[in-house]
Amino acid sequence: MNLNATDCGQRRTGSGVVVVTGASAGVGRAIVETFAADGWDVALLARESRRLTAAAEAVRRGGRRALAIPVDVADARAVESAADQVEATLGSIDVWVNDAMATVFAPVAALSPSDIRRATEVTYLGTVWGTLAALGRMRERDRGTIIQIGSALAYRSIPLQAPYCAAKAAIRGFTDSLRCELAHDRSRVRVTFVVLSAFNTPQFEWGRTALSRRPRPMGKIFQPEIAARAVLRAARRPRREIWVGWPAVQSTIGQRLIPGLLDRILGRSAWDGQQSDEPLPRRRPDNLYHAVDRPHGAHGRFDHVATSFSVQAWLSEHRLASALTGAAMLWVAGRLLRSRSGGPR
Repeated sequence: MNLNATDCGQRRTGSGVVVVTGASAGVGRAIVETFAADGWDVALLARESRRLTAAAEAVRRGGRRALAIPVDVADARAVESAADQVEATLGSIDVWVNDAMATVFAPVAALSPSDIRRATEVTYLGTVWGTLAALGRMRERDRGTIIQIGSALAYRSIPLQAPYCAAKAAIRGFTDSLRCELAHDRSRVRVTFVVLSAFNTPQFEWGRTALSRRPRPMGKIFQPEIAARAVLRAARRPRREIWVGWPAVQSTIGQRLIPGLLDRILGRSAWDGQQSDEPLPRRRPDNLYHAVDRPHGAHGRFDHVATSFSVQAWLSEHRLASALTGAAMLWVAGRLLRSRSGGPR
């Protein structure tokens, strides 16, 4: 594996060393910039070397050290080798963020076995390999934080993205098992699952699709910096799970209370809700098997409709969201029980 970024001089006093997969674009790129601005040295893992180099240079301009390593996270040996390079160059890994993902926009009947396998290897197994690489080093030191970038779709699947929904749900199951084992060992290694809503990222420009119209995020769209700030908070004060955006909260609660009704609602709304009115460009490249060489950063094409502020994220930062969410769940459950029993509504 070729190393395309070098150490930037002597180690400076800062917050620590963070590794970010999927670091060259989207939420991963926003996470890189947010951690660097907070004083962290950053190791960046992704496939496309030019965007990776540009992201690393931005970290250095801010006075932090950066290490850019072109790597396909579906390759377990390559991820392990990258972790070795990080510790040899930047020092002990304090935080590992598993963000790399791949998706396919298509009905289940139109999916090919190879596309399902590839999306699973990148999104699910890429997270597993990153977790194993981080865990092997953190357990020896009995410290460190692993942050899994999850999705509301890990709890509530939608049509046209079955491989991605399944992979995110698998990450949640894998992470829950790991937490139990760490608790058994009384380990001080922490694991946080970050549940994201819809974000304005290049995912919708290069995700493989069998649809005739351009893909788009469903529902309210947030800017990726909101997610990045939540990930930074998780690194500073690890929690079991962090929800980012009210849609993530609503999806999780809805799946627990009315899963059958949501099947019907999403069957009607989420098909067109994930497609814009624009026809799919001809010869549009996708990044499922090979990186797309385009100068994308953190943002996608939805800046004109994406919001830069989330009330829910603000409440979560100030430890108010959990209390409000619990109260909302009790209220909704009470309403459902009363309506089913024929009581007053």
